[in-house]
Amino acid sequence: MAFTFVIAASLAALVSASSPYQPQPAYGHQQPAYGHQQPAYGHQPAYPACPHYPEDPACSKNSTDPWCLEDSEYPEYEIKHAISYNKHKVLELYADVADLNTENSVERLTEIEEETYLCPSEVGYVRPLRAVNTDGKWRVIVNNIKVDYETFTQTTRIEKCLSAGEACPLVPQCYESSCLQKSVYHRFLVYDPCDQYFPFAIETFQLPASCACSLGAYEISH
Repeated sequence: MAFTFVIAASLAALVSASSPYQPQPAYGHQQPAYGHQQPAYGHQPAYPACPHYPEDPACSKNSTDPWCLEDSEYPEYEIKHAISYNKHKVLELYADVADLNTENSVERLTEIEEETYLCPSEVGYVRPLRAVNTDGKWRVIVNNIKVDYETFTQTTRIEKCLSAGEACPLVPQCYESSCLQKSVYHRFLVYDPCDQYFPFAIETFQLPASCACSLGAYEISH
């Protein structure tokens, strides 16, 4: 009888050792974690930061003129996209500039009439791409931009004295005279890449307009 009990106990131990562990399911209610999540109240910018534009653009490096007629960095694509998105407002501003009727603010002029000058000068009808405004800051001017079936251009007449400060060559030497550079204010439609809402405005620029001859006192020597 004792021998039979030992064999039965050994068999029970062997079966228990070879059987895998079967964990009992936990039927208890699991409490959810109601921990309070702190919201992030930090200010998030609605628009990307304004792109960096140098104070002196590359087109001004090899020139003393406060304007650029050629510009390898001209943002033509960005201007076209902005005009397409704000075309009605841009047309209102553009009409205000294009309808100016003054001697020194012209639109779509291409030829220089023959004139006589008391001082040597250089005259041209230009379409600047950048220029320095009256606040001394370089601005991008909307020019030669074609959107749909319309081309936006802004042409102006400039006249630069070639001998400013020197005596007027066509005036007799008995007169005290000097060539004088005169300027005039122009209004241009400009593109402002830092304005995310409406990147266009009309700003004022001072450009050379004429080369005058200034006469001083006349003296007769005996």
